[in-house]
Amino acid sequence: MSTITHGRPWATGFCFWRLLRAISGAALLLLAVLPAVKADTAPGTSPVISFGIVPQQSAAKLARLWTPMLEDLSATTGYRIEFRTAPNIPEFERRVAKGEYDIAYMNPYHYTTFNQQPGYRAFARAKDKRLEGVVVVRADSDYQELKDLAGQTLAFPSPAAFAASIVTRATLQNRAIPFEPRYVASHDSVYRSVALGLYPAGGGVMRTFNNAEDDIRSQLRILWISPGYTPHAFAAHPSLDSGVVERIQSAMIGLEGSETGRALLESLKLMGIEPADDAEWDDIRAMNLHLLDSLLSSAP
Repeated sequence: MSTITHGRPWATGFCFWRLLRAISGAALLLLAVLPAVKADTAPGTSPVISFGIVPQQSAAKLARLWTPMLEDLSATTGYRIEFRTAPNIPEFERRVAKGEYDIAYMNPYHYTTFNQQPGYRAFARAKDKRLEGVVVVRADSDYQELKDLAGQTLAFPSPAAFAASIVTRATLQNRAIPFEPRYVASHDSVYRSVALGLYPAGGGVMRTFNNAEDDIRSQLRILWISPGYTPHAFAAHPSLDSGVVERIQSAMIGLEGSETGRALLESLKLMGIEPADDAEWDDIRAMNLHLLDSLLSSAP
């Protein structure tokens, strides 16, 4: 009589748990890009803090980069600090305008806009860092100067991406270099599109370029670097209790005091985090930008 074998039960179980982990990861990622719910910071409660990150890169990559730091901050503060982002930069802008994030990491133009309404207030910024825009081209291209891009269609993350789009487009326009912009949703999409030859060049920033995947970055070179500007702000919604903000600020500043914290900062290409004052973004205000004014007028 033949013997019937039923395969390897452990393999079935292993596959099940792999599937479960994959489903759980996908669910968490979906939650991260959905609109945030405001924190309950009533006295006597342990707040759940939504921490919105501007989606310069894909949601999956941002989650991988930022979640370890937020988990460390949660352990230090006793608050549950949850990673949040949005599907693209324009949607992130709409959510910040509505005040959906308790804390938001936003570009300097975003900050000067949403500081007006709904009143986000900067409490920290990257230490010893200036925000630099870049224009990248394929490493094997013949382009040597910005003027060589005249008449080309160029990739940008979004209209209001500050150094990657506003500054680079203004530079091209001020130099009378004609071009056609195409908005591709994120910095990573810019780098990937240029590497694939879909566009001859595109705008990004030095930090996200340095954080790009090795196989993408190796196919690119930097054609132009902008002057430096005050970098992204870590800013709190005005409804977030000041004591909560101070505790989170202290934990963020303290990251560079431990080996673990320094490793977390290094993964984000940050030397450290330092306290910030609203006036530090006056260099951006002096540019008198109005691209996002319609969001202010439509915000609740």
